[in-house]
Amino acid sequence: MNETPYSAVLSAPSFSIGIACNADEVTGIDYLEPCAEIAPKTPLAKEVVRQLRAWLKDPRFDFGLPLAPAGTHFQRRVWEQIASIPPGRTLTYGEVAIAIRSGPRAVGNACGANPYPIVVPCHRVVGANHGLGGFARQRGGFLLDVKRWLLNHEGS
Repeated sequence: MNETPYSAVLSAPSFSIGIACNADEVTGIDYLEPCAEIAPKTPLAKEVVRQLRAWLKDPRFDFGLPLAPAGTHFQRRVWEQIASIPPGRTLTYGEVAIAIRSGPRAVGNACGANPYPIVVPCHRVVGANHGLGGFARQRGGFLLDVKRWLLNHEGS
């Protein structure tokens, strides 16, 4: 039997979302190729699915999830800055870097390490020319299509 690492899997319009959590905290969210949904295995997973469905209906939905501590001090600073970007808006890697007194490449690396995409909306960070830039440490393919969808969904 092949056990999934996810406490739930939710289908989105062109991808799926894998949700990992323990009894108390969300430990990760992953973008997956489209696949069958997996019903939530815990009360917290059920709440994560509820909130993600709410966001899929209304991209201005505000998340209120217990996220497990993750990342370095620097990554957490980047994620905090990203979390302040409202839906429908974007900032460039350079703009985020200026706000936290760092460099764009370091911001890009922190975005790629974000364990809580959508909730910590790294898709709202774009390239210097306002092109898509990278996404989840990739420069093309499936994940860049996900980023494109996320930005369109939010009206960016």
